[in-house]
Amino acid sequence: MEVSQPNSMTARPAKLLVENVSKRFTSSRATVQALENVSLTVTEGEFVCLIGPSGCGKSTLLDIMAGLTMPDSGRVLADGKLVEGPGRQRLVMFQESALFPWLDAFGNVMFGLKLRPDLTHAERKDIANHFLHLVGLEKFKRSHVHELSGGMKQRVSLARALAPDPQVLLMDEPFAALDALTRDQLYDDIQRIWMESRKTIVFVTHNVREAVCLGDRVVLMSPSPGRISKIFEIKLSRPRDINSPDLAGYTSKVAAALKGTLKGAVFE
Repeated sequence: MEVSQPNSMTARPAKLLVENVSKRFTSSRATVQALENVSLTVTEGEFVCLIGPSGCGKSTLLDIMAGLTMPDSGRVLADGKLVEGPGRQRLVMFQESALFPWLDAFGNVMFGLKLRPDLTHAERKDIANHFLHLVGLEKFKRSHVHELSGGMKQRVSLARALAPDPQVLLMDEPFAALDALTRDQLYDDIQRIWMESRKTIVFVTHNVREAVCLGDRVVLMSPSPGRISKIFEIKLSRPRDINSPDLAGYTSKVAAALKGTLKGAVFE
């Protein structure tokens, strides 16, 4: 069952429009229907979290939004334009930081700014310094990847993704491999940055409480094939504390719905 978008979101223009998207993957062993007839509207400045069990197609949907994967049917529009491939206006942050080990933190952020040929070298340096400051790493700008903790690497990756000024930031479980204390700090950081920049963010996660803490809406996907099962609008003030009792009610509802999607599911 597909759920219509909450009325409170319709006043803002659509930043991403997913229309009837289906995707199938075929190998020598099997054919898997990753997505079937998925439609979703993400409005400008919205923070949307995609959640669901493994195999529900949420990362595939994120890749299609990014233009890294093409759908078999349906389409994605970004600012009203058909997504036919990757673009600077939609950048992806993955679970692994994917930093270049031969560059320091500053160099990695500067590398991302190669996507902005309209800038001078001095302007790129100013922007790189600004975003390293924004993620709290200005004192570590000359540190190389092997000298950084896991959380610091993800901060550099976040700064590199934000520096080219994308319209949409697509995040695929960027905090999954981090320890709990580091994740808690990054929840505060990403909310602060989002509140300042109002970037449109689509965030994939397996963690229900994480989704409720971060999202304006939580989009629950069901497996086999991947479809949108239910959408929850999270009406809590920001910034939100991941450990706040205020999250408990929403977390329980989303978790119960998630368990419901697994009943009778057939995993291919």
